[in-house]
Amino acid sequence: MSEIIIENLSRRRFLQGSAGLTLGFCLPAVAAAAAGKLGAVAATTESTAGPRVNTEINAFLKIGSDNSVTVMSKHLEMGQGTYTGLATILADELDADWKHVRVEGAAADAKRYNNTFWGPTQGTGGSTAMANSWDQMRKAGAAGRAMLVSAAAKRWKVGAADIVVRDGIVSHAGSGRKASFGELALDAANETVPTDIKLKDPKDFRLIGKQAKRKDSAAKVNGTAQFTQDVFLPGMLVAVVAHPPMFGATVKSFDATKAKTIKGVVDVVQIPQGVAVLATDTWSAKKGRDALSVNWDDSKAFKLGSDEILAKYKEMAKKPGLIAANKGDTAKTFAGAAKVVSAAFDFPYLAHAAMEPMNCVVQLKADSCEVWNGEQFHTVDQGRVAALFGLKLEQVKLNMLYAGGSFGRRASTQSDYVLEAAHIVKAINGKAPVKLVWLREDDMRAGYYRPLFHHALEAALDGSGKLVGWRHRLVGQSIITGSPFEPMLVKNGIDHVSVEGAANLPYAIPNLTVDLHTPTDIGVPVLWWRSVGSSHTAYSTEVFLDQVALAMGKDPVALRLELLTEHPRHAGVLKLAAEKANWGTPLKAAAGERRGRGVAVHESFNSFVAHVAEVTIKKDGSIRVDRVVSAVDCGTAINPDNIRSQVEGSVGFALSAAMSGEITLKGGRVEQGNFDGYPILRIGDMPKVEVHIVPSTGAPTGIGEPGVPPVAPAVANAIAAATGKFLYKMPFNTAELVA
Repeated sequence: MSEIIIENLSRRRFLQGSAGLTLGFCLPAVAAAAAGKLGAVAATTESTAGPRVNTEINAFLKIGSDNSVTVMSKHLEMGQGTYTGLATILADELDADWKHVRVEGAAADAKRYNNTFWGPTQGTGGSTAMANSWDQMRKAGAAGRAMLVSAAAKRWKVGAADIVVRDGIVSHAGSGRKASFGELALDAANETVPTDIKLKDPKDFRLIGKQAKRKDSAAKVNGTAQFTQDVFLPGMLVAVVAHPPMFGATVKSFDATKAKTIKGVVDVVQIPQGVAVLATDTWSAKKGRDALSVNWDDSKAFKLGSDEILAKYKEMAKKPGLIAANKGDTAKTFAGAAKVVSAAFDFPYLAHAAMEPMNCVVQLKADSCEVWNGEQFHTVDQGRVAALFGLKLEQVKLNMLYAGGSFGRRASTQSDYVLEAAHIVKAINGKAPVKLVWLREDDMRAGYYRPLFHHALEAALDGSGKLVGWRHRLVGQSIITGSPFEPMLVKNGIDHVSVEGAANLPYAIPNLTVDLHTPTDIGVPVLWWRSVGSSHTAYSTEVFLDQVALAMGKDPVALRLELLTEHPRHAGVLKLAAEKANWGTPLKAAAGERRGRGVAVHESFNSFVAHVAEVTIKKDGSIRVDRVVSAVDCGTAINPDNIRSQVEGSVGFALSAAMSGEITLKGGRVEQGNFDGYPILRIGDMPKVEVHIVPSTGAPTGIGEPGVPPVAPAVANAIAAATGKFLYKMPFNTAELVA
């Protein structure tokens, strides 16, 4: 790895490895371990800290002579608590001292660090980090503990069964002997990997389920946390790119004369994505781009506006689409219905708008390439960069740094911004490492978006007022078609993520049809956005169900519970949230104000979340969300405080979208450029959030995304309870709510 220097801060101490042992463990290795030894070649080197020994099998754990315990994270830390969660799992089984535990991001290597839910692919997404690592990290920690014990037993000539491990100390009461992890590390490296790994009984957990302090907080506060913007390589240039103003437009010609007169500008090159200005610093590159003159060829560009796209979708929705789910006989049911309730919902394009815009550092050498960024899609990005430079996969090293948020944006199926940086390096023949920097306007206008969607729903009630039929039609672009995930997630023309939360509706409705139209002629780049399809399907289904409950004369919670008899985990969080929110009790309102309480429940990423929202509607129609009571069932709560933080963050994130989030196109051009046109929820508008976690001993499931989907529908249902008006379009139009 090249030396990295951060302005005003030397990284030498950060990069120096402590002496000790590296243990590797992954699920495929469990079977292989039966063959005996680790089989790794141990490399010993001398450093100022003393001898350093590393084993080289799927390294998840390092133990230093200074007693440090380093957990290697195969998943990106982008604020969601991954580093802390993974370290908690491993450290608990290892019986490490939490204050000595640290975490490092693992470089890209799918053979060692694959996401076990995705096959031979390394990456972070879909709220899978804890779920796919649970067994893996527990076994890695337990194996390390067993090897330390075995080493101590041989050294002291005592029985391993009589040795106790606690807080990084291995001890034998009978002989009074004890040793730290660091003292035993070298001997433990030569021990046989246990073939029969004994894991703790959950009742013996000392870190899991407790309030272990986050491992990234201190570094982010004191400035030592390393983000892409902190990387400075010798001779590095900073690049800012002029992107086409419309999707699909290309460079016809450009004049860099004025740009090259800007002090600090070194070069201007054309790449497939536009024209890159390279300079000695970001500001000079930005000024150079401002001075650049580019003629764009928009003959093949996408030129429709948002209103035209939506009109096209509404027309498509008049005809049946491809069947995503079907049971019973909906045609017969609706033909004989005593009453039909209907509604249509519109959802805009949404930007990810993470705090840290896209950026990446690429350095090309004679026979290798090295990349630094907040890496989310390791294997996909590694493969695309290797293909661009004609290198083998193993010749491309991807260093995973912290990311200042992502919400899915850094998991680009096309590796767009990573490839953009690589193309710039290629255009200058690798003469210097390049840091690509996207400014906020680039992030907002040249990026990928949550797709615009139109939903049409109908419910059939029989003569006794019972809900007997449900039809749901969706129209929107596919995120998956054309991506590496298409073989897994597109079946019979149905993009699974477009209909998730709709095609698997948990409610017991005997006749149900869900169908989908996927337009292929919309040239707006789309990508998963926090909670993906559930970000719109939860809203349409949960708001519509409240409308149906009103038509049936039913309490919204009571109706849901009637329909969830076969889904106890949905019912469990719903009951808990309703109980904690005092569902059914009246809310006091000030003169001229209206107040309401609303509910929504949803499953995504195998986790179950219910929210009850309390809102106040002022005379002018403005909305204040006063309180959100949340219930979460996500299996074993590895770190309850982190779960609460993620749910609280989900509430703020979802409210931003519900209240003001909207990317609009006019003539094919994105109209928003910064937070003045795409406002984010301010802290003063954040409601009080109460999070209740369902106790569980089951395997952990996701929490980074599942809190998002039920927020907006719970708020919308509260608004309807207060005003009698259901909102069918996001973001909310407060003009509809004026008293």
